[in-house]
Amino acid sequence: MTEPVRTLVVRCPDWPLTALGVAPSDPAMVLISGRVVAASVAARSVGVAEGQRRRRAQACCPEAVVLERDEVIEARRFEAVVEALSDITPWVEVQRPGTCAFAVRGPVRLFGGEEALVGSTALTVNMALDDTLGSGAHPGCRVGVADGPFAAGLASRSATGEMVVVPYGETPAFLAPLPVGVLGRPGLTDVLVRLGLTTLGALAALPAQDVVARFGSEGVAAQLLASGLDGRQLHMVAQPPDMAVGMDMDPPVDRIEQVAFAARSLAGSLHDELARQGLACTCVVVEAETGHGERLVRRWRDEGAIGAGAMADRVRWQLEGWLHGPPSVRPTSGLVRLDLTPEEVVHAGSHQAGFWGGVTAADERACRALSRVAVMLGPGSVGVPEWRGGRDPAGQFTLAPFPEGPAGPVSPPADGPPWPGVLPSPAPAAVHPEPAVVEVVDADGHPVSVDGRGVVSAEPARVCQGVGAGVGVISWAGPWPVDERWWDPLRHSRRVSLQVVSDDGLARLLVLEGGSWRVAATYD
Repeated sequence: MTEPVRTLVVRCPDWPLTALGVAPSDPAMVLISGRVVAASVAARSVGVAEGQRRRRAQACCPEAVVLERDEVIEARRFEAVVEALSDITPWVEVQRPGTCAFAVRGPVRLFGGEEALVGSTALTVNMALDDTLGSGAHPGCRVGVADGPFAAGLASRSATGEMVVVPYGETPAFLAPLPVGVLGRPGLTDVLVRLGLTTLGALAALPAQDVVARFGSEGVAAQLLASGLDGRQLHMVAQPPDMAVGMDMDPPVDRIEQVAFAARSLAGSLHDELARQGLACTCVVVEAETGHGERLVRRWRDEGAIGAGAMADRVRWQLEGWLHGPPSVRPTSGLVRLDLTPEEVVHAGSHQAGFWGGVTAADERACRALSRVAVMLGPGSVGVPEWRGGRDPAGQFTLAPFPEGPAGPVSPPADGPPWPGVLPSPAPAAVHPEPAVVEVVDADGHPVSVDGRGVVSAEPARVCQGVGAGVGVISWAGPWPVDERWWDPLRHSRRVSLQVVSDDGLARLLVLEGGSWRVAATYD
């Protein structure tokens, strides 16, 4: 394991909102797939938090304006910030619009110490934000310095003021009290919490051999991060020259739509070449040359491997920032050449096309078709099902944005974790996004209830919805009581499920929660 690189991370809080011109005092939030991804200071002050569902967030702040995310505008306006930082160091790496990082080893010598470097960085970024968005139209930047990009990113997020500097060698102590949820691995985090390992310090204190035996390579990587041993490098990594791809454009091109098609072709070629060599890219250099000889260079990094679609999106965002950005970064003529260079590569996961199962030629054709649709509709517009697990059929699958989501067939893993209280097979044929409220009554017309021990008050005889006699129940099974996340007031769920077959030939899954029965799903 290499020594962690002393890293500085610049983060612009609430960037999806700030880039859209929303002031911190305006109640607003940005949603993706029904969940909050960004909220203004005014919205957060009344209980809105990232990850909340739309219904709960709007209940906390009914006056909040709901906006759609525009990653093109985010990248375009953030380019002015990155360009301003190039006066401090040329080795700025964009992690995503709103967040960038660079190693402090070189710049710290020029500024005479980390405190002076951090102060100059914050001043430079805030001046760039003022020029781009206007004074008072943004909450300012947050700067974090620590050993490694992971800890530095957390330091920038925890900064209540303008900066947090973790002294050299004290990164493990800084990380120890933080919750394991900051690792960004939902599946692993859920298991750790249920085992009582709620902090990074608790995870770091485990014997390494036990972590390997229980959690495998993912657990080892998480434990290294929790211990402050983030070995990701933020500097130039020489790669074989034949791994770079490029394209000449004659005549010069100044329309983003034309360059975007070239960028997607280059990204696909680079991804395929890396895959043939068993490699994946984690840091890519986007380089463009104009007809007047200007050379524009920017680095994009991701925590994991960058897929072909994700790489093409990042190239498009960067080109948007160059071609439609402020005059300080805009080229004076059209682009004549575009190059993509994988600056850092890692070994890709193994891939074996089996005779039965696995990724087939049909799956690959479907992926190509989805990629074309995603290009036409924009990033995040195409969703694919992804197995998440759970006891509730409505939460066992979710829609993940393509191409970050699974590319092959999605099915529950045969060796997945147990879910006590889960409904028995078969699974429902249709899960209703908006369950209909119904009334379940016995033969005497009295409402059917379930007590705290899971005992049904009487046999259900009819299921009524709205005005009318409803349908008769000819058979039923259950109940299946579930009491989940009792330790979390915001996510606590207590419900009872009941399966009924009615005289109209339908089988329904009824759920009793909060004193009301609802039709959650139906069976074929």
